[in-house]
Amino acid sequence: MKALVTGGAGFVGTNLIKRLLKDDYDVVSIDNYHTGKKENEQDGCEYFNADIRDCVNFDYFMENPDVVFHLSALPRIQPSFEYPASTFENNVLATMNILEWVRNMKTEKRVSVIYAGSSSTHGGNYTNPYTFTKWQGEELCKMYSLIYQVRTTICRFYNVYGPHQLTEGDYCTVVGIFENQYKNNKPLTITADGKQRRDFTHVEDIVDGLIKAADNINTLHTEYELGRGKNYSINEIADVFGDYPREYIDSRNGEMRETLCKDNNAKKYLGWNPTKDVTDYIKSIL
Repeated sequence: MKALVTGGAGFVGTNLIKRLLKDDYDVVSIDNYHTGKKENEQDGCEYFNADIRDCVNFDYFMENPDVVFHLSALPRIQPSFEYPASTFENNVLATMNILEWVRNMKTEKRVSVIYAGSSSTHGGNYTNPYTFTKWQGEELCKMYSLIYQVRTTICRFYNVYGPHQLTEGDYCTVVGIFENQYKNNKPLTITADGKQRRDFTHVEDIVDGLIKAADNINTLHTEYELGRGKNYSINEIADVFGDYPREYIDSRNGEMRETLCKDNNAKKYLGWNPTKDVTDYIKSIL
């Protein structure tokens, strides 16, 4: 089996490539290394430093893959307020380039596109540029399936954490931020009252969901929610770090009060069973 991964040097992409190589896939990664890292590169995968916003024909990187895992994007809500145009280009136009390539492939294969969606869509698609652009990517997938019969699957991620997560810069998640602050003896910064709740899902569980989605494609278009189904408040996450200083800062625009996966279709139809708990992960890095 042949797999092309966009964003393969990033957080989720690196963990996915590890699994694909373990499962004996031939794997190629395309990444512009904006948030991806050279040290994430895995032996056995061929990496290309390229920007998919500028690509039309991806045959140069891999001809006739069996599956395209489209993970690349400008993530996180807050930076998208400052860079809406760049967020649109990276998350929407780049997605269209991938879908156009698959649509025009000269192959007998039924190539599948697995699209990394976002659970933030449940908080309203017009609350911030990031959520809007990820939703627009979903709509492109649906359109290419309905009109051009491109096989697409949307997998919406819920608050991913785990190995290779970013711990510095604007694109960190809260677990990555806390990890960095703890290791550098800085107080944990908590927005608003800290009572907002998040469904934290381990990246290895996310990867397992992606693989199962790719292995179980029976229709032109499918959607799955990849969330643990259990949430914690940010205060509860901070508590896992023990009696450690914390600092409360102003609330931020565009963010949901709560995320919680209530859709069980991935478990029902894919046999997906997320098992890892964020509290255990935090304890393991302390």
